[in-house]
Amino acid sequence: MAGGISIHVYDVSRGVPAAGLRVELRGPDGKLLVDGTTAAPGTLDAPTPVTGTYEAIFHVGDWYRAQGVPMPTPAFLETVPYRFGVADLAQHYHLPLKMTPWGFSLFRGGA
Repeated sequence: MAGGISIHVYDVSRGVPAAGLRVELRGPDGKLLVDGTTAAPGTLDAPTPVTGTYEAIFHVGDWYRAQGVPMPTPAFLETVPYRFGVADLAQHYHLPLKMTPWGFSLFRGGA
């Protein structure tokens, strides 16, 4: 896969893909590129039209509530913002999010 962004979200606390998790992706100009939800395997693809710093916002609190997971009000994690740079439009940027209601890990994966 050349170019673009792929997101893969997994709830490690329950061992399931985060299907239906809302993700917003903003480009370097702040413009909203994607406001969507992850597919059944917890994935979402997006374009990278220009180089620069992007921001993905993961709506984890709403997702856990929709799954029936007991959450305090406010949740420890409501949204998780992730800013990352795209320097080469020919490269693919894979962003795995491993999460629980209490923490997360985000990095550039090797997809």
